[in-house]
Amino acid sequence: MIREFQTPQKVLQARISQLKLIDKISAKTVDGIINHKKYHSPAKKELELIFKKKIKIVTIIDPLYPPLLKEIPDPPPFLTYLGQLDNTSPCISVIGSRNATSYGLSTSENLSYNLSLKGFQIVSGLARGIDSMAHKGALRANSKTIAVMGSGLNKIYPRENKHLFHEIAAKGTIFSEFKTNSDPLPQNFPIRNRIIAGLSCGSIIVEAAQRSGSLITARLANEYNREVFAVPGSIKSKKSQGTHWLLKQGAKLVENDMDIIDELHHFIHTKKSGQHSSLQQQPPIKSKSDKYKIIKFLEPYPLHIDVLIEKSKTHSSNVASQLLDLELEGHVIRHQGNYYSIPEEHN
Repeated sequence: MIREFQTPQKVLQARISQLKLIDKISAKTVDGIINHKKYHSPAKKELELIFKKKIKIVTIIDPLYPPLLKEIPDPPPFLTYLGQLDNTSPCISVIGSRNATSYGLSTSENLSYNLSLKGFQIVSGLARGIDSMAHKGALRANSKTIAVMGSGLNKIYPRENKHLFHEIAAKGTIFSEFKTNSDPLPQNFPIRNRIIAGLSCGSIIVEAAQRSGSLITARLANEYNREVFAVPGSIKSKKSQGTHWLLKQGAKLVENDMDIIDELHHFIHTKKSGQHSSLQQQPPIKSKSDKYKIIKFLEPYPLHIDVLIEKSKTHSSNVASQLLDLELEGHVIRHQGNYYSIPEEHN
């Protein structure tokens, strides 16, 4: 309708005979347009709430509307948002399980951090687990990130991400196509997934079960002719069955950020060296020191301390001491139940 009539105002002024000539328009839509005045009161109330909450609106005919999103078959006519719009940096989505493993969480954050430093905006859904860590990785790189909500902007979901919501709103963008007070209903999330896929030149699925909303996003990204990436996990983990299925279907395997950059190098705007010099970088591991002897037995997958004692053939008190020192220096991650792993970048 916008292509035919150019503006929403002209759509609302159109005659029935003109509207019926539009391809795929339904009788219900025609009736809604002809009788649009009956919707004025609720629309006015919604706009009053939007202005009260200092929420912004971008429409599909606005130059600031995300350009890649316009290319999907059913782009939202408008989006409400908080923060700032940035169409100069390419977007890549990082998504996955809400109930992720420590391996998945650290992978999501590290990939997002490294890709942010290369000039990508990280897109995700503000959900628990992989999504939250993707946003946090981008923020750690002092870069912008985009959250796409499955609820209205006045209904932060999940509640524990309230601080993260406000941090993204201050430094990046939060989008929603739902009414301001819309609850996070289950049917909203597949709808918002098309926006995540549509905004992005590629989608990375870090961890996903066989039946996962992330697989919907991956399918949509493929339909939109965007790149689909998947991070392999343990063959024993049900939380990686979905990503392994994607790999069998032709998704590109990701071991590190360079696997993504190799495919999407034409989108990259590398940030100037030294731009992030103030960020705290983890110091290199001093592998020659006896203090770090235990490090060679650690993996990105958590291992129990008893396994490390057996593998290293070292006294338990010595292993515990080394692990404590390494944990304090940021070289080792301690997990519940005396399990330990190394961050992905040390592998």
